[in-house]
Amino acid sequence: MTLYQNLANRLREHIQHGFYKPGDKLPSVRQLAQEHGVSISTVQEAYRQLEQEQLVEAKPKSGYFVCSRKKDNLPSISRPPQRPLEVSQWEDVFNMLMNRSGDKGVQLQHAMPDMKAPTLKPLLKTLADLSKQKPELGLGYADIRGMEELRTQLCRLTVASGCQLHPDDLVVTSGCQEAISVCLRAVTEPGDIIAIESPSFYGSMQAIKAANLKAMEIPTHPETGISLEALELALDQWPIKAIFVTPTCSNPMGYTMPEAKKEQLYRLAQSYDIAIIEDDIYGDISYQFPRPKTIKSFDTDGRVLLCSSFSKTIAPGMRVGWIAPGRYRDKVTHIKYVSSSMCPVMPQLAIAKFIRLGGYAKHVRQMRQNYEQQRDHLLNAIKTYLPSDTKVSFPDGSFILWVELNPNIDTMELVERCRTEGVGFAPGPLFSATGKYRNCFRLNFSEQSSEKREWAVKTLAAILQRAVPLKANTVTPPNNAVLSHNS
Repeated sequence: MTLYQNLANRLREHIQHGFYKPGDKLPSVRQLAQEHGVSISTVQEAYRQLEQEQLVEAKPKSGYFVCSRKKDNLPSISRPPQRPLEVSQWEDVFNMLMNRSGDKGVQLQHAMPDMKAPTLKPLLKTLADLSKQKPELGLGYADIRGMEELRTQLCRLTVASGCQLHPDDLVVTSGCQEAISVCLRAVTEPGDIIAIESPSFYGSMQAIKAANLKAMEIPTHPETGISLEALELALDQWPIKAIFVTPTCSNPMGYTMPEAKKEQLYRLAQSYDIAIIEDDIYGDISYQFPRPKTIKSFDTDGRVLLCSSFSKTIAPGMRVGWIAPGRYRDKVTHIKYVSSSMCPVMPQLAIAKFIRLGGYAKHVRQMRQNYEQQRDHLLNAIKTYLPSDTKVSFPDGSFILWVELNPNIDTMELVERCRTEGVGFAPGPLFSATGKYRNCFRLNFSEQSSEKREWAVKTLAAILQRAVPLKANTVTPPNNAVLSHNS
């Protein structure tokens, strides 16, 4: 047994026997190193192991604490169809995207960050200064790979996720949606099969549809992510060309795959010689400290195409994303060129300066704290007001969570009724290739005040109470069951 494993065992025993209680602050890294005569890196590795077991959590500038909340009543492990399927649901996705009611009601359906944060002011000032002082920069062509200033700063950022990249390893895109679309086209041909988590982000689903691919949805655990056992069975049975995953702060459930499992997933892809497209768009706003590693950090042969953007950490309107495409760099660059040529210069330069001067680090640090508090508030409201059989995810980061209601409830019907009352959410069928998860939905908790969020949950609860007679021992209806009024 290694030194860090021995230390982790001691700490685990102290926690399990109540020596340290939920919420208690644990000894500092330096203190434990001195007391046990080990290195600081040994203590850090012991704490990292306990974090993976969800026994402890790190809080920036505060240290390590015993996890204060038990993750109970989580959504069910998904059980999607065991065959590749064509993606549908575009009309429903389009209708939701078009439903932007401005300030009317409480709209919790769109995964939008807090764009009113004071920590964004330096970025806005930089944009204004660039437009005023050097307006010509935004008028001409630029490097199709993206501005070198930005790519250099992106390399600095990815060190925190375990990657060592060179600016030439990166391609800047118009947001993560373009990054995903480009990567899918780079590693597949029309008609190929992509293995994905289930549920999975509807934007990714629609990118698969647009590339004329089929989706192989893999059972997914609400805490640890995609089932590697089910994935391996699918790889044995079907000619899958690539694996698409969001292993850190997934959308929509918010889980973070344990580090050891990320490496196992990489080794599995290696053994079948297929690519992994990794969406890390929420990675920088993980509540864990240090920031979780990416699958890309284990990549030794260039098979992982890492995608991300600043749409969830800064603002979607900046339209600045990027890819670290590994061995597929030349093909990705070509597809990016024929797709949209180059990206606007001004946002790239402004974000590069924002990162270089430390503004980005300060901003995401503040956002992580804010979002974690807002998560806890929304979870408490759901527990207080929604029916007792409601299941809900426990996000490790980001600002979205997944709710599973009684199987008799159809959220496609429910969303229409809630809309008339001024409450919006993203219904579950949008997150499946075939419209599964009809009794589930996703909520965003970043934009609205705690009072508005609580009002929205109360309103949802009232609609459920008067519209649906929840009966014990009810037989689960088929997927097309609808919400019925009381007679």
